[in-house]
Amino acid sequence: MSGRPADTVIAAPSASVYAVKPPDFTGVTPKLCVRIGDVVEAGACIFYDKKTPSVQFVSPVAGTVKEIVRGAKRRILAVEIDASENNVYKDFGVLDVAKSDKNTILSRILEGGMFPYLRQRPFDVVANPEDAPRSIHVSGFDSSPLAASTSVALEGRMSDFQNGIDALAKLAGERGVHLGVKYSDSTLAGIRNCEITEFEGPHPSGNVGIQIHHTAPLSKGEVVWTIGYQDVANLGAMLSSGKYIPTKVVAVGGSECATPQHVKTLAGASVSSIVNVPDTASNGDSVRVISGSPLTGDQISKNDYIGAFHSAIALLAEGSEPKFIITEGWLGLGLKRFSLNHSFPTWLMPKSKEWDLDTNMGGEERAFVVTGEYEKVFPMDIYPQHLIKSIIVNDIDSMEKLGIYEVAPEDFALCEYGCTSKIPVQKLVREGLDNLRNELG
Repeated sequence: MSGRPADTVIAAPSASVYAVKPPDFTGVTPKLCVRIGDVVEAGACIFYDKKTPSVQFVSPVAGTVKEIVRGAKRRILAVEIDASENNVYKDFGVLDVAKSDKNTILSRILEGGMFPYLRQRPFDVVANPEDAPRSIHVSGFDSSPLAASTSVALEGRMSDFQNGIDALAKLAGERGVHLGVKYSDSTLAGIRNCEITEFEGPHPSGNVGIQIHHTAPLSKGEVVWTIGYQDVANLGAMLSSGKYIPTKVVAVGGSECATPQHVKTLAGASVSSIVNVPDTASNGDSVRVISGSPLTGDQISKNDYIGAFHSAIALLAEGSEPKFIITEGWLGLGLKRFSLNHSFPTWLMPKSKEWDLDTNMGGEERAFVVTGEYEKVFPMDIYPQHLIKSIIVNDIDSMEKLGIYEVAPEDFALCEYGCTSKIPVQKLVREGLDNLRNELG
């Protein structure tokens, strides 16, 4: 995709408002511990998980609780915080990881607000601190379009990253910490206390689920934890400094971004503090703002906030403007259109060519038939189309036999992109995981 971020980093201006959004943390039932008008420190608890009260969600900055945004049935959508001019941090105390045991480290991670960034397979939800994970997996790179560069995001933070890995090694089970790195990239080559595996190839090689499948496949009854590489560095920094500072290097790009680059900010920052969103696209269409990868991210407004697990913001044309049927429609030659298959002659062009892609679906939802397109972009020893069908009919036995415990919605992103039937595959996988989790209690 065009609009790749340059290997430069600028510091974003401090946002006036930050937000912690409960819907970002799948599997959590939030219970508020603040009210509108309360003054909070950076690292102070904002809400906790009703089912697991030890899992706390903390404020990224010091300030005043501005608003508690609610949706249908009074569901909490966001807790907005007006940032103060002077950031006052809650001090958790410095912890020497090498001299600390598992329980001490776990307690500090829970208290310091870093535990919600640990997710578990199966179900791809926030991890349960009472579980004993078989292993912990970290993907050291993001292979999705317009993603942040590992070397840029971790520049000057290798000691924090190593400290985070050392802490995770104390929490991991008998199979330890697994770190997936990009082939021929030496950024993380010197990291110790973990098993390093190199991965080569296009997306989804950077997905942690793909890496788990090819190194230590998940069996029924087993639990593994996963965490992003920037969150590992933040974890290490929190333990060594005693302060919760959720630094995030965000890759800002896309065809409608004037200056694609990396921007350093804090988790929960407002989009307007990170990127200037144009009013209209270059083709006269409207502009869609995506928090996260164009394949898996969430559509947000320019007044919204970046997602907790997102390290990218993409600006793309909506593609809602009608196209003339003969020149750019389905009767045209398609000389300007990208396609996964050989529908257009552009498949003969070099793979290095960049494309200005919009968000148009290119058709309506159709009958869900077997086409073989999913298998071309799904590098797991699983029958993806059969698994989706079993999810649609909520056949629990078939879902288990077809490997649902190993997958997460992001693993099906390319399947959804290339789906001939225009089925919302990622949404179906999420619903299937939720239904199975509820069935198992």
